[in-house]
Amino acid sequence: MNFKSNMSLHPNGLQRRHMMLGTAGILLVPGLMAQPLRQARLVVIGGAEDRIQDRLILRKFVDYCGGASSRIRLITAASGVPDVVWNSYRQVFHELGVGDFQQLALTDRDSAYVPELQQDILQADGIFMTGGDQSKLMQVLWETPAYTSLHQAFHLHGCCIGGTSAGAAVMSRHMITQGEAVLRPRKEATVTDIGLGLITQAVVDQHFSERRRLPRLMSTLALRPDLLGVGIDEDTALVIERNKAIEIIGRGAVTVVDPTRMRSNVDEVAAEEQMEMLGVELYVLPSGRRYSLEAKNLPSHWPINLTKVLKRLVAPGPIRS
Repeated sequence: MNFKSNMSLHPNGLQRRHMMLGTAGILLVPGLMAQPLRQARLVVIGGAEDRIQDRLILRKFVDYCGGASSRIRLITAASGVPDVVWNSYRQVFHELGVGDFQQLALTDRDSAYVPELQQDILQADGIFMTGGDQSKLMQVLWETPAYTSLHQAFHLHGCCIGGTSAGAAVMSRHMITQGEAVLRPRKEATVTDIGLGLITQAVVDQHFSERRRLPRLMSTLALRPDLLGVGIDEDTALVIERNKAIEIIGRGAVTVVDPTRMRSNVDEVAAEEQMEMLGVELYVLPSGRRYSLEAKNLPSHWPINLTKVLKRLVAPGPIRS
């Protein structure tokens, strides 16, 4: 995605994105890290969640937001057909009993600067981001007051933030924007950019098993072994409870790739060439499982490194300033 063509909109924002991929880029705000009144959760969905039958994931999302009386807002800025997507989710959440479900008026970068939009975000109990194009969503949000408000809503108010497909990919700070489902890991097989940064120590890929994306994810990690890789199947959600636990819901699984101890020849091969990747650890977490750091006695079958992985997934990132 070429962001240069859009720099004229707000040049102090977009032109800094690629420069920040290798730096901290997110600032702590003094005095703003008080614990929220409720458990902050991310509901990261691999796409194609059930909206017709049991609607388990969306039903759980409503519960996490506080139930039918909660204020839930929808972001459709990633979609090429936002009106169609809005009507679909409006029907689903209405049938789930949610009375205060509205679409956020977030359509372009100018709208992301409107004070009323910021207040709507800050007052929400839950925010749901639809599928589409994650780069398009970040073009709208990057370094805007709406972006800051999303961070404050999550970190300070405990707002539940969910996202499906593109809305899932954008959760991580290091975000995959392009890349075919290669058969084997290849150098520079993917293109990445900066996402929302609500998950700071992992990169998220969606439609994972259905589109055979393990080699694609590993290709990304070969260049960023400091990150975890999280692949989420369709109609499956990774629920992250900040500082506490993760849970897998839906009908598939979540695959976590840990390249921390990897040895690779990535620096020796040319672009698009196959790579050697040794010592990569892989965890397959099936639906219905919960992995908590608060358990007094960890299951005996847990490898010791799984606890380290969990700590990285649930660790709160800094608030965007």
